[in-house]
Amino acid sequence: MPLTVRSPVAGRVIPTDEVPDPVFAGGLVGPGTAVEPTGDDVTAPVDGRVVKLHPHAFVVQSPDGPAVLVHLGIDTVQLGGEGFTLHVVEGDEVTAGDPVVTWSPAAVRDGGRSAACPVVVLEAPPEQVELLAAPGSDVSPGDPLLTLWA
Repeated sequence: MPLTVRSPVAGRVIPTDEVPDPVFAGGLVGPGTAVEPTGDDVTAPVDGRVVKLHPHAFVVQSPDGPAVLVHLGIDTVQLGGEGFTLHVVEGDEVTAGDPVVTWSPAAVRDGGRSAACPVVVLEAPPEQVELLAAPGSDVSPGDPLLTLWA
């Protein structure tokens, strides 16, 4: 059964190779896409359990196996959590669309960092991932971004 990964943020879709980080640009953690955010609210991209949670990034493990990483900005780990408000804790069960984090992409940009948000299916074969939102298109939280065909 395919897994649809939904946009965790409002914004414009950008290809991962345009993300200013070699790990994401090179697809080293898995295939996906990215969104240049326009809003402050971040939601769960899939149903599942929050298995890793940092202020700047989180992973939701879907019940059917694949885990999805959402990374809020690039080099934002350097902020030490400042400017991020968490709405869940590790181990929480979430439904796609549930609030996970609130942050300020504008503040991240003002600090000289990229606010791009990679959304990646961890350790998935790239040939099994189909992009549903084309680069350059605008998305809202909950809009389909990609599908993983198992």
